[in-house]
Parts: sequence; structure tokens; C-alpha cells
Amino acid sequence: MRQTHLVPLIIATALFMENTDSTVIATSLPAIAADLGEDPIALKLALTSYLVSLAIFIPVSGWMADRFGARTVFRAAIGVFMAGSLACASADSLAGFVLARFFQGMGGAMMVPVGRLVLLRSVPKSEIVQALATLTIPALIGPVVGPPLGGFITTYFDWRWIFFINIPIGILGIVLSTLYIPNIREEDVPRLDVAGFLMSGLGLALLMLGLATGGRHLIPAEVSVGCVLVGIGLLAAYIRHARRVPAPVIKLSLLKIPTFRISVTGGFLFRVGVGAIPFLLPLMLQLGFGLNPLQSGALTFIAAVGAIFTKAIARWVLQRIGFRRLLTWNAFIGAAFLGLQGLFEPTTPYWLILLVLFVGGCFRSLQFTSLNAIGYADVTNREMSYATSLSGVAQQLSLSVGVALGALVLETTASLKGDAVLAAGDFAPAFLVVAAVAALSGFIFPRLAPDAGAEMSGHQAVKAKTPSSGMGTGLDGS
Repeated sequence: MRQTHLVPLIIATALFMENTDSTVIATSLPAIAADLGEDPIALKLALTSYLVSLAIFIPVSGWMADRFGARTVFRAAIGVFMAGSLACASADSLAGFVLARFFQGMGGAMMVPVGRLVLLRSVPKSEIVQALATLTIPALIGPVVGPPLGGFITTYFDWRWIFFINIPIGILGIVLSTLYIPNIREEDVPRLDVAGFLMSGLGLALLMLGLATGGRHLIPAEVSVGCVLVGIGLLAAYIRHARRVPAPVIKLSLLKIPTFRISVTGGFLFRVGVGAIPFLLPLMLQLGFGLNPLQSGALTFIAAVGAIFTKAIARWVLQRIGFRRLLTWNAFIGAAFLGLQGLFEPTTPYWLILLVLFVGGCFRSLQFTSLNAIGYADVTNREMSYATSLSGVAQQLSLSVGVALGALVLETTASLKGDAVLAAGDFAPAFLVVAAVAALSGFIFPRLAPDAGAEMSGHQAVKAKTPSSGMGTGLDGS
């Protein structure tokens, strides 16, 4: 098997493990909250702590891969993720569970970005779209089997068993990476920007801690506000710091590249909406509609089926539409399907729920494949590790913001209605708000050039471009 196919499949074991873990936990949140004696909304901290950990440690993942070798870091990351999974299974309080998820995120921060870095450096740019699709199709099996599997385990056994799923998968990933992943590293790696790492890491952690704990959970409101303010101050200090050092841990100068900047900013807004769904949807189905975890998982898995279907045709669609037009219109369509989920009611037929989730999953998957590809269209091989780090931070931060925003709107709605426990009608405003944020990304993507990502997409409009004028034919919205 060619390396462009073998490497993505091996890296996919890590993505499979991480995606299975995330979807299993999302399905089990109400049961975990009940067992720990916590309000279900408080379990947003379990999701955001993991995402914040990713955002903190992803920036050093590229440096570590360059310094110690991609295979070495990839294998170690899988080991840390497995250890964090065991810690989650043994947690007996909300604080302990949140800390275990944070530790698990340290492994995830090195695991997936380093794997993606290996992929981006191993295949030519003309094959990146196909390689990314090859990578994510096996990985998307995790979200397909995760919800029903997690629901089955939680309904008939104990939620703690869901974390043991990661152990055999992790062992397989370590073995395969040892045999087949090249230990890619760079020469003359600059010294780690320790000061920048501390400022950015603490800034992101405090900012998201403050946002995620807004309300009545874990820490007082004044402490939450203080965390947000100090976090913003540290991040502002890092921006000044990054301009003065030659090798900052997060290379913000990459945002000068138009395709990368638009991918990051537009992708951030779109992922805010998507990030709230794993938190809101299982809660609505179980607490609002009265379904058990297995029934909930048997509905939510269908979105991943749609995603797998779309990955297989992503390159074909891009060849005919191009990045700019696809990302623009798909942003509005994907956001609309997010908002439709807020209109579900306990009496909504299951077939209609499945249809909306399936089609929505198709459009979101197409958006993510396009975003992940166009972001690296004009990034040099030398800058690839910095680009994957910055892009990874933005992605995880946006998902964390999505969870915090969805939880805030949900909690506010329930409080205004005087509901002691969450009811079905409390969820619609939260879905509509996060969908509106996702739709804002549709106003960012038209700033792409008509021929943006031409080498990757093979879009026909670019092939017809006249050399003398440099203008497109109009087939791509120019």
C-alpha cells in the first residue's frame, strides 16, 4: 500500500480513539452528572477542560515533533491519552473528573496535531485533500459507533467502562506507528519559547475557565470574571511578546497569509456553532425528551454517517465548485441545519430527526474538509508545524467557546423561565444562538481569491484562467 494511504490510516487510529472518546462522553453526560451528584450543565466543564488542555499544549506539539521526532512524540501522546482515560474512569467528583479530562487533553494535544503534521509533510500538496479524506473516513467511524456504544454501556452497565475502550485502540496505535510512521524531525530547531508558552497557556486556560464557569458551578462568579480579565491580559501580553521574539510558540505572523487567515477566522466562527452540539443535543434528547442514553446515541450517531458519506466525495465537489464558493454557501447551509435541531420537540418523528442530523452532518463534514485543506494551501513545508499548531489552538478554542456559549444560553433560558430542571423548551434559544454565530462565517469566506487553493481542488474555473488578465472566468463567483 502506498505511503499516502498507509500513513493516514495509521494516524486515523489516534483520531478514532479521540473521536470515539468525545462522542461516548457526550452521550453519557447526564448519567455522569447524576452519578457525581452534579447539575448536568456543570458537566460542560468536563468538555471545556479537555478542549482548553488541547489549546494550551497544541502550540508546543509542533516544536516537540521537530525536536524529538514525530513518531516519538506521537507514541508518547497516545500513552498519556490512555493514562488520562484511566484517570477519568476512577474519578469520584466533578473536580477530579475535570482534572482527569485536562490530563487526557495533554495527550490529545500531541497526538492528533503531530499525526496531521506527519501527513502534511509526507504527501504532495496535490494529494492533500484526498489524504485528509483518507485520514478522516476511518476516524469518523468513532462518532458512528461512539454514541450507541456509549449509550449501551451507560444504560446497561456503568459509564466508567466507556473509558476502557481507549486502551486496546491506543495499544494498536502505538504498535502501528512504531512499525510504519517515519520519525520526521527538523534540523536546527530553535529554542522553545518558554515565556510565550506560559503566557499563552495561562491566558487561554484562565480565559476559558472564566467563560466555562460562568453561572453557579464550581467557583464564585467574581472569580470567573477575574479569570476572564487576567486571561485577556495575558493573551494581550503574548501578542506583544510574539512580535519581539524570532521563534514564538504561536506564530501569529502566519495570519498574514490570506488563505490561512480566512481559514482560521472563518473556521473559528463556524466551529463555535458546531462545538455546542455534542453538549446540547444529548442533554435535550435525554433530559428534555426523556430518552435513555442508548436511545439518544441511536439517534445522534447518524450525523457521523453523513460525514463519512461526504468525505468520499469532497474532492469531486471541490473540483466543480472551488473553495471560495463552497465555503461561503456551505457555511449558511450548515448553520441552518444547526438551528433546525433547536426546533425538535418530544413529538418530532424519529425519522425526521435522523434526516436533519444526517444531512447536517454531510454539510458540516464538507465544510471541515475544505477548511482543513485551504488553510495549508500557501504554507511552506518549513512553516507547517507552526501552522498546524496555530490552527489547532483556534479550533479547540472555538469548540470550547461553543460549549460555554451554548451552556450559558441554556442556563439563562432555564433561569428566566424559572425551571428547576431542564425542560425541552429551554434548548431552542441555545441552538439558535450558536447557529447564528456559525452563520457569521459565511461573510468571511468571500474574501478568498477566486483561485484560492487551485492546486488542491483542481477547480475547472482556475484551469480556464487567462494568463494575461489574471482574472477568473466567473465560474467560481468572481
